[in-house]
Amino acid sequence: MNAESPAMTAIWKKPFSLDALRAAARNTAIEHLGIEYLEIGDDYLVGRVPVDHRTHQPYGLLHGGVSVVLAETLGSVGAMFSSPPDWRCVGLDINANHIRGVKSGWVTGTARPVHIGRTTQVWQIDMVNDEGKLTCVSRITMAMLQEG
Repeated sequence: MNAESPAMTAIWKKPFSLDALRAAARNTAIEHLGIEYLEIGDDYLVGRVPVDHRTHQPYGLLHGGVSVVLAETLGSVGAMFSSPPDWRCVGLDINANHIRGVKSGWVTGTARPVHIGRTTQVWQIDMVNDEGKLTCVSRITMAMLQEG
């Protein structure tokens, strides 16, 4: 998908673009941690986080909580834009299995829906290092709430 065109295919119910996501991230934890949105596909969203002084834990590895922030960011955005226009979503549960430590470079996450229901959504976020090796697998469950 072209980075400048809005996503209005497959699962997406609301228009959005990488530029709009980037603008919304200003002055938030997303910007502070250096998280970047990279791609919007027909049924997925890709973003990445740098592994550097902002995101390390004391032993020089990517902090596990930062992996969870990346997962929650991508899963929440996916749920929001795949829900009807008059609905919003809030997180109910998130879990993460940390598979491999990362000391430098980038961790890239791909969020895909496991379930898009009327009252809940479940998204899986697979994260890989620069070599494409799995570093973390996370699932987020979102509650769907109708506005009004």
